[in-house]
Amino acid sequence: MNDFSTTSRIAVLGSANMDLVVRQPRLPKPGETMFGSEFSTIPGGKGLNQAVAAARQGGAVDFIGAIGADSYGRDLRDLVAGEGIGAAGLAEVSAPTGTAHISVVDSGENSIVVVSGANAAVTALTAAQESTIQQASFLVMQCELPVEALAAGITIAQANGVFTVLTPAPVVPLPTGFLASVDLIVPNQIEAAELTGESDPVRAAEVLSAGRTWAIVTLGAEGCVVAYDGTALGLAPARPVTAVDTTAAGDTFVGALVARLASADLVTGVRGGISEERMIDAVRWATVASSISVTRHGATSSMPSLAEVAAILA
Repeated sequence: MNDFSTTSRIAVLGSANMDLVVRQPRLPKPGETMFGSEFSTIPGGKGLNQAVAAARQGGAVDFIGAIGADSYGRDLRDLVAGEGIGAAGLAEVSAPTGTAHISVVDSGENSIVVVSGANAAVTALTAAQESTIQQASFLVMQCELPVEALAAGITIAQANGVFTVLTPAPVVPLPTGFLASVDLIVPNQIEAAELTGESDPVRAAEVLSAGRTWAIVTLGAEGCVVAYDGTALGLAPARPVTAVDTTAAGDTFVGALVARLASADLVTGVRGGISEERMIDAVRWATVASSISVTRHGATSSMPSLAEVAAILA
């Protein structure tokens, strides 16, 4: 495996969308028309969200994905540049830029409909995208791109000793053996149950971590369960806050987690060179970052800086 240092690079292979967000008092009933109170367009997509979150936590990040040759695509490319994220792997295709249509109710919960657009065109990796993975220490993936792209990414990562991280959202059919080849899987409680058939998140985390894999099952306001090699290490509590919008809270968690892991020196003795002490430290960091994000509106617009998290943990 690559040595982890302050210069360790994080490659994020994932979706880039423009989020079209409406705020409303509640979800409408079937056939009902209702008034919303606010509308905004905010850069998003699980892949781009995680890339931005990691970059704001000090990570050296490269983004791999696709956008359209349209105004939304230009806006997303500008965001990537503005956040200092490498864009050699960001392709421009003929399909329109992906969009996510998000309803946020006053309680802070949300529902999302994604139109993949350009993201669906990433069925194979270009030479530039393959090179980006080869030069990384971490590869971060989600399931908003075609499975063929994820399979190609993990094959390249394994061949080059790159630590792989998967957020299995949305839950989709994956090739046999795919999950077993991931070094760290980070589902929420619902996703973990779908993948394992276990309603108990502790048991689900144990199942997902079998075979010297790390698993972190996020539980929202209840914190998260951390497991390794079939054994739950414990429940990491959440930081109590008043949530106004939970959009991208999970993506903030993953981005901050990987950025913290990438800032550490290599610790030998376990798969991928990640010790239990280092993983728990990263979970603590990610928990604070996620807790800040839910107190703000939007996806990338809600993600905290390294200084904000460090001030709380000081």
